[in-house]
This record gives sequence, C-alpha cells and structure tokens, in this order.
Amino acid sequence: MLQDDLASAMKAGNDTKKWVIRMLKSAVQLAEVSKMQPLTEDEFLSTVQKEIKTRNEALADAQKANRQDLIDAALAEIEVLKTYLPAQLGEEELTEIVRQTITEVSANSLKDMGNVMKALLPKLQGRATNSDASRIVKEELNKA
Repeated sequence: MLQDDLASAMKAGNDTKKWVIRMLKSAVQLAEVSKMQPLTEDEFLSTVQKEIKTRNEALADAQKANRQDLIDAALAEIEVLKTYLPAQLGEEELTEIVRQTITEVSANSLKDMGNVMKALLPKLQGRATNSDASRIVKEELNKA
C-alpha cells in the first residue's frame, strides 16, 4: 500500500506526500525490525498515530515561534498521514463509547481512569486520538 502510494506521489510530483510516505515507511520498517516480524493492522495504525502526534508537537512549536512556513508544512504532513487512518469518530460517538466503557468497568471516579482507558483504547483502533479519549474519560468521570 505505501509503496503504491509512494509511486503515485512520485509520478504526480507531490513532494510533501512523497516525503511523508517515505518517513512513514521508515517508521514502519524500524518498528518491524525491533519487533522482528511484520506489524499488525493495529500496530500500523499506532505507528501512524505516533507520527501524527510528532507533527502536532512540531506544529505547536512552530506556532509558538510564529513560523508560518513550518506551520503549513506540519499541517500538510498531518493531512497525508490521516489518509492512512480509518474514519475518525465524532465527539458524540466517542463520548457514547466512553460512557459504555465506564459502565462496563464499573468506574465511578478519576481513580478508575486507568482501567477505563485500558478497556477503551482497543475499541477505538485508530478512530480517535488517545488525548481526545483521555479528555472525554476525564470529563465523564468528573460527572460521576
């Protein structure tokens, strides 16, 4: 999949997409070497999310430095990476899954957040960021 996308980006002359795909291929290969076997779909999605998180951190730094060129580059890279993730859950859908998980693990305070996150993250499978999930879990547990 990545190789085909790389070839089409090269033919189209899309330097940003070409760079991001090469970087992602490198990250996947590094993960496979350290694991000593091919990545599963969930592990691939996790690798993509890590790369998006890295770009979001770079974006925050660029915004602090008021560097529009770096901001634009980070946003473009994030958009390319997002194409490798499944459709993202909306706020309402994510909140509903969080509520169901809180009920399943019988959580009733912030002390139970670790248990909720442990049960929740496999359900999300790349359809929401860990930070969004964590934020909503905190909000829901504070209501309890």
